[in-house]
Amino acid sequence: MAEIKDRENALIMETTKGNVVIELFPDLAPGHVGRIKELAREGAYDGVVFHRVIDGFMAQTGDVKFGKSGGKDFNPGRAGMGGSDKPDLKAEFSNMNHGRGTCSMARSQNPNSANSQFFICFEDAGFLNRQYTVWGQVIEGMDNVDKIKRGEPVQDPDKIVSLKVAADVAE
Repeated sequence: MAEIKDRENALIMETTKGNVVIELFPDLAPGHVGRIKELAREGAYDGVVFHRVIDGFMAQTGDVKFGKSGGKDFNPGRAGMGGSDKPDLKAEFSNMNHGRGTCSMARSQNPNSANSQFFICFEDAGFLNRQYTVWGQVIEGMDNVDKIKRGEPVQDPDKIVSLKVAADVAE
């Protein structure tokens, strides 16, 4: 596994395509990193599908309400329209480039509407810079992200099996 410098600020995401390790950027987006870690520690992301996956662009997931397979509100037709019961986050836009492997928060037209959904860039998407909050970077397993089934919406989607803060996982 990739060398994790700070286990409190790294995620281990097991997907149906394999493991992905994400380094978090608490200095860049403290509110968003805090939310992702809070939801991960609650198990909110476990079972959540990748509901919108666009080849050459990004894989979106994180709808913990309608996108959580096996959850009480799971609805594949509405996946991507929900979030957590926590308040929306204030934007933490930065100059960080949306390059390959960048993890960034999804939101509506309102810049302060990010909640639980996020996406991972397949390729450079610099046109998103300073408009979406970057909170992490894939440091291992991008080949597994590349294997995620494409679609808008995705038929029989891949999902997050588990998302854990690395500090909470035995080394």
